[in-house]
Amino acid sequence: MRVAVFSSKPYDEEFLTKAAEGTDHELTFFEARLTRRTAALADGFDVVCAFVNDDLGAATLLRLAKTEPKLIALRSAGFNHVDLDAAKSLDLHVVRVPAYSPRSVAEHTVALMLALDRKIHRAHARVREGNLSLDGLLGFDLGNRTVGLLGTGKIGVAVGKILKGFGCDLIGYDVFENPEAIELGLQYVELRELWERSDVISLHAPLTPETHHIVDAFAIANMRDGVMVINTSRGALIDTAAAIEGLKSGKIGHLGLDVYEEEGDLFFEDLSDTVIQDDTFSRLLTFPNVLITGHQAFFTTEALEAIAHDTIANITAFSEGRDSGNEL
Repeated sequence: MRVAVFSSKPYDEEFLTKAAEGTDHELTFFEARLTRRTAALADGFDVVCAFVNDDLGAATLLRLAKTEPKLIALRSAGFNHVDLDAAKSLDLHVVRVPAYSPRSVAEHTVALMLALDRKIHRAHARVREGNLSLDGLLGFDLGNRTVGLLGTGKIGVAVGKILKGFGCDLIGYDVFENPEAIELGLQYVELRELWERSDVISLHAPLTPETHHIVDAFAIANMRDGVMVINTSRGALIDTAAAIEGLKSGKIGHLGLDVYEEEGDLFFEDLSDTVIQDDTFSRLLTFPNVLITGHQAFFTTEALEAIAHDTIANITAFSEGRDSGNEL
């Protein structure tokens, strides 16, 4: 099948090309993000392969449906950027990669916790300038702290397993209780109790209308003073304006973000020679107790291999007229 790969980077080309060896799929890579304006690049292709910040809203899907593509192959687990109702009405099939490497995201999550706690990012910058003073670098022992996991799926449980090794007490909130989390010793609580009891809150929920801005001004007001908040899930789980106010008041003592609700025009790009126009994002960068990585948590060799393998497998299943099990 002819496959148009959008938002592609050199590593996408490397791993997808290798995964497609031995198949009849013909991959063409486009650096451009998929939007209504760039959808014409997919003319003549059988499959559109999209990533997390591609725009798969109704307008884009309508433009795609005018030509060849019949399959939207997401190389991501999240699908909040896809208008599934529009896709169904246009007879566009959508598949995803539901669980490529929970451990990669989990390990990055804990890395953010440790870096913020022990101020590794600040210490590194100081030492490079010859400043080896310890003033302002005081941290705390992560063991015996209470960590609240918002979302206890595969990634949430993987985070819990790592933190259990540190000796943390685990509490969690999810609409569905996971027996694996319970076996780990996690205690399920109501959402408000999670805000109130947690020293560290780690977000691992999908983005839905119910979870959009679930961390808002009300939630932050009910958290412990100096709480650490980590988000490696979806940016819009956090109301960024409310988080900034929480940072200014000291209610939020540490904020670690691998995602950002307006990341579409920022992440995965080299903007070092440009002026960032997003004032909210720029404001976040001014806080010494904020650590941001650019949607990097998934970025391991193991995860990229799994994403590429499952993406090609999804396309192959569609080409052979069978389900892959990853349909939306």
